[in-house]
Amino acid sequence: MKSKTTLLQMATLAAAMSLSLSALATDITGAGATFPYAVYTKWAEAYKAATGNTVNYQGIGSGGGIKQIKAKTVDFAGTDAPLSVAELDQANLVQFPGVIGGVTVVYNLPGVESGKLKLDGATTADIFRGAIAKWNDARIVALNPGVKLPDMAITIVHRSDGSGTTYVFSNYLAKQSVAFKRDVGAEKVVNWPANSMGGKGNPGVAANVQKISGAVGYVDYADALANHLEFAAMKNKAGHFVLPTQEAMAAAAANANFKVRGMAPDMLDQPGKASWPMVSATFILGYEKGDAAKQKAVDEFFTWSLSHGQKMAEELGFVALPANVVKMVETEMKNLR
Repeated sequence: MKSKTTLLQMATLAAAMSLSLSALATDITGAGATFPYAVYTKWAEAYKAATGNTVNYQGIGSGGGIKQIKAKTVDFAGTDAPLSVAELDQANLVQFPGVIGGVTVVYNLPGVESGKLKLDGATTADIFRGAIAKWNDARIVALNPGVKLPDMAITIVHRSDGSGTTYVFSNYLAKQSVAFKRDVGAEKVVNWPANSMGGKGNPGVAANVQKISGAVGYVDYADALANHLEFAAMKNKAGHFVLPTQEAMAAAAANANFKVRGMAPDMLDQPGKASWPMVSATFILGYEKGDAAKQKAVDEFFTWSLSHGQKMAEELGFVALPANVVKMVETEMKNLR
C-alpha cells in the first residue's frame, strides 16, 4: 500500500513539474520568406527537441511577413528583401541576417541536362522581360555551342506573391539590363510579360517549371535541389560560367560588409572567378521593443540556432554565416527589448 502511495505521489509530482515547465515555456510565431522556410522549420524542430519550446514559422512570402510584423500579429518575420534603415526606424524594427543563399535559374527543356544550359545576365534579362520568346533564339544559341536547343516557346514562371526571391532576382537582372529595369522593374512584385505565369512561393514556381515543357523560372538553390530541378550555369562578373553551389555562393559572400546599419550588404554580381552572381542573405525582423517574454524567446531561439544550426543550414543547401557575422548578429539581437 505504501509502495502504491509513493508511486502515486511521484507521478503527481512529475505531472506538476511538467505543467510548471509548460507554463514557463514561451511559444513564438513567425511568418514570411519561403526562401529560408526549410532552415527555420528545421531549426524549430531541433530547438523544440532540445528545449521544449515551440517555434512556428509560416512561409507566406517576404511581403506577407513584412505586413504581419508591421501589424504586430507575429513575434518575428522573415524577408529576403531587406528593409531600409528608414523603414526599420519608422516601424521600430530590428533586422539581422539568418543564413546566406542563392537564387538559381531553373528550366524544363527536353534534351538539355542540368548545368548544360549557359546564360549570361543580359540574355537572362531579355528572356524574363519577354524580348526572347523561343529557346532556339540566336542569342541563346550563341552562348551554347554544341547544345541542341529546341524550336520551342519559352514560358516564364514567376512568383505570384510579394517575394524576396523576386526582389533578389529582379535586382540582379536590373543591374544587367536598363531595358529590364524599365519594362519589368526591381522589387518584391514586378511587371512580368505576357508569356508568363505565377506560382505561390518558391514551391509553387518549382512545381510549375516541372510540369510545363519549355518553362523557365527562378527559385532559391535549396528548392532547386529539393525538387531535382535543372539549373543553368551563369556567366559571372569575372566572365566565367559557374554552377550554383554552396562554394560559389560562399565565394560571392566572402567580402560582404555586414557592418552597415540593418546588416544588409549588396552581394549581387560580386567579383571573383568562382562567385555565383545571385547571392543574398535572408533576414529576420524583430521588434525593437515588445512583450518581454516573447522578445526573450525570439532572442533565445535565434541565438541557439546560430550556435547549433549552421550545419543544418548547410545540409539544406544554404551557406552558414561567417563566425564574425554571427557575433555581430548576437550583438544586434540585444536591441530586442
